Amino acid sequence: MARLTGRSTGTAPRSLDVAQLAGVSQKTVSRVMNGEQYVSDDVRRRVLEAAEELGYRLNHAARALASGRTRSIGVVTLGTALYGPASLLMGVERTVRDTGYALRVVNTLEGDPSGVAGAVDSLLDQGVDGIVISEPIDEVNGAELSVRADVPVLVLGAPPPFAASRVVTAGLVSHRQARAATEHLLGLGHPTVHHLAGPRRWFAARDRLEGWRATLAAHGRREPPVITGDWSAASGYAAGRRLAADDSVTAVFAANDDMAIGLIRALLEAGRRIPEDISVVGLDDVPVAAYVSPPLTTVRQPFEATAQDGLKRLVHAIENPDADPIPEEDPPVDLVVRASTAPPPYRKTPPPPQSRRITA
Repeated sequence: MARLTGRSTGTAPRSLDVAQLAGVSQKTVSRVMNGEQYVSDDVRRRVLEAAEELGYRLNHAARALASGRTRSIGVVTLGTALYGPASLLMGVERTVRDTGYALRVVNTLEGDPSGVAGAVDSLLDQGVDGIVISEPIDEVNGAELSVRADVPVLVLGAPPPFAASRVVTAGLVSHRQARAATEHLLGLGHPTVHHLAGPRRWFAARDRLEGWRATLAAHGRREPPVITGDWSAASGYAAGRRLAADDSVTAVFAANDDMAIGLIRALLEAGRRIPEDISVVGLDDVPVAAYVSPPLTTVRQPFEATAQDGLKRLVHAIENPDADPIPEEDPPVDLVVRASTAPPPYRKTPPPPQSRRITA
């Protein structure tokens, strides 16, 4: 590879400097740095090595002036430390870095009537090229949001009704996850499955509730009364104290792992054994789920895969506005079976292995 000499160290490296160092044309440097196809592996390697050696980075501001785009993506996310939304945001942040776009995040607050609409307006004022709405909640009781976005919008989770030039979705898997959890418990021989639901304003909680309900109906099983929590372990504990008093309860599907962990604590304190008396399944597979006592059977959330699939299709919509959308990938449902589930107490068949995974 040719080596560039005599370049001033007091100025930022230019694409011309990279081209001279790599022994290629300036246009080739542009094609490599923009991730375009039809560049040989050897040329791509030389350009990237030269860029790294010189500390060269794309001038996004200049590109924005030339293209009419800011090379930025805005994210609307609920300002919360809950594991699901926080993990999804981390997946988006990691994925956006690889796209060459900058990331601008606006947090909303649960109960704020201007929530999503205000956040979208703020991002549009900043000139973003696309918007990600992560884990939206129902702020207007099912009515259409007064949002008009003239850029493509990606919704991670069940989408609220609003208008945009193009809407793509990813992560529409909650219904199937609830079905897998409920079918696992029914398959062990439980006559029915109780449900500890999340807050009804959350679209994800509604989808899990409907998935549980549809599965019971499909199997001709009785639907017990729903108990609603707020995603916290404390609300799961309160639900567990209620359910512990009902001797007919043998299986519970909790809409997230935190509530499942609180539920188990209350049941154990009341003298109900897990899983000998009551089986419990959660959803998320939080890091601690494998280490509580007993280890929690749960449905693992594909946060990273959801972010990657969604961002890929959002960037395609931004950069190819007249092209057909990329079809959404259908992520598998990953049920992680641990020691919190077993056949009901009147069944004499042995419990399943303590840890195994079922991917559907």
